[in-house]
Amino acid sequence: MPSSPLRVAVVCMSNVNRSMEAHRVLRKNGFHVRSFGAGSHVRLPGGPRKPPVLYDFSTPCKKMHGDLSSKDQKHYQRNGVLRILRRNERIKPGPERFQECPDPFDLIFTCGQRAYNRVVADLCARDQETWQPVPVVNVDIDDTLEAASLGASIICELCQGLQQAGDTQSRLAELLQAAEEKTGRSFLHTVCFY
Repeated sequence: MPSSPLRVAVVCMSNVNRSMEAHRVLRKNGFHVRSFGAGSHVRLPGGPRKPPVLYDFSTPCKKMHGDLSSKDQKHYQRNGVLRILRRNERIKPGPERFQECPDPFDLIFTCGQRAYNRVVADLCARDQETWQPVPVVNVDIDDTLEAASLGASIICELCQGLQQAGDTQSRLAELLQAAEEKTGRSFLHTVCFY
């Protein structure tokens, strides 16, 4: 058993739904977790027949909530975005961008192929200082509330298995294979370095 909890990062594109639900579940289960987006902006659905609403990653959840409420409160209540932003505000002040975080992690989960590609590209482009290996695992999660909840459970189970194993590197392939058999999903993964 490791002496300290795994340092886990969870990354989706906007750090609003999938990564934040996983953040909530992992924190509730005692993991040291941070969540991020890998896109260039936080992207939320627009109003009826309108383009998506874009925010900078520095925009607090409270400000996004107020802005969307003033634009079309009924629409954003109906589609669940206001509820998601209120949940997120209880977890942290606002979305963060993975590419701007210099901190090392023991394990990084991504919630979709695009986020996985961006995280791996970013880690490969960084100057390696410690050559500490970090597994990056993609769990494909649709961007819905139900899928985010299921994906968060899968990520939490994997983290619990790795925490108990004590050696992330040697047990990862074995745990991913067991998760593939259990869920019927396949998991992309690679090892990058800090």
